Amino acid sequence: MKTADNNPMKQKHIINATVENQPGVLSRIVGLFSGRGYNIDTLNVGPCADPMFSRMTITVIGDEHVLEQVTKQLNKLVDVIKVNDLTSQRYLERELILLDVAAPRNKRAEIMEIVALFKASIIGVRENFVTIQFVGSREDVEDFLRVLRPYSIMDLSRSGLLAVSRGAD
Repeated sequence: MKTADNNPMKQKHIINATVENQPGVLSRIVGLFSGRGYNIDTLNVGPCADPMFSRMTITVIGDEHVLEQVTKQLNKLVDVIKVNDLTSQRYLERELILLDVAAPRNKRAEIMEIVALFKASIIGVRENFVTIQFVGSREDVEDFLRVLRPYSIMDLSRSGLLAVSRGAD
């Protein structure tokens, strides 16, 4: 079980919602969360194969009651077609990060070795830093960041989690 802050009662839940691709849908869903005092940990939205619909991947931290309330409230919204809690299912997840890391000339080879070990990419080089792109699971991203922290992460952008159900085997 994946927990938040090592608190077994607060689990990170991954919710996929298929919604109509209409103006205001995102605002209504975010309002639903904030109106009930629930915090969205990550949120990712993009069109589905059918451009009339969008897929939202939402991670929220809370107990089973929070998950139940969020799911029920999402299902009440007219623009929401389907809500799927992936947390207890088999799923694939990925997150993209872009980060600038301080890279003086005497440390660049070390940084490049770490980048290669994690199968990341250097996408930009400046005099005193490199810009790195990495895609992986949440755990892989955290491991990558932990290894790079001693080199001074100057800037970081994270996409938030994307997840898809593995379905039945």
